[in-house]
Amino acid sequence: MGIKDRFRSLSVVDTVAALVAMVAVAGVLWSPKLSNTVARATGSVKPVLVSVDVRNSRAADPERLIKEALGNGSTNLIIRNQPAGSAELIRVDDIRRKLVAVQPDGQVVFADDPNQQIQGIIDARFILRSNATITPSGVVVAGTKLKVGTPVELDGRLYRLNGIVSGIDLQ
Repeated sequence: MGIKDRFRSLSVVDTVAALVAMVAVAGVLWSPKLSNTVARATGSVKPVLVSVDVRNSRAADPERLIKEALGNGSTNLIIRNQPAGSAELIRVDDIRRKLVAVQPDGQVVFADDPNQQIQGIIDARFILRSNATITPSGVVVAGTKLKVGTPVELDGRLYRLNGIVSGIDLQ
């Protein structure tokens, strides 16, 4: 039996089954998890520290919200309205504005803005650790380029805060 005879004996069902099998194998080989594993094994994925500034977000109890976020230890990232996985929450820094007053004797006095505490406004810098691919054009987290100025949403169990990337530190 020649090769031509073997191809003639294939039915449409056999051809479709072979095509589905090839698509399944291609999907496994090009899956994001496999490519992330390969990237991690080759060393192109490295940990980065990302600073996200959250300003003028309102909360009934800002201190409790920050404690809950720190207690959870991680937060979900949403970059340009696309889920980008989770990142480890290292710390939250207070970046509230300070009021500055010059006294008659020339001394400069600094004080926290009392309006922020009364109105429940959050001004904080979230320091996150995540794994990212380092490319010549920048840092890529979950397939999305991350640069200073990129809008990011931090999503937790009890909160969803809009912020802006203010710093990226390659470790």
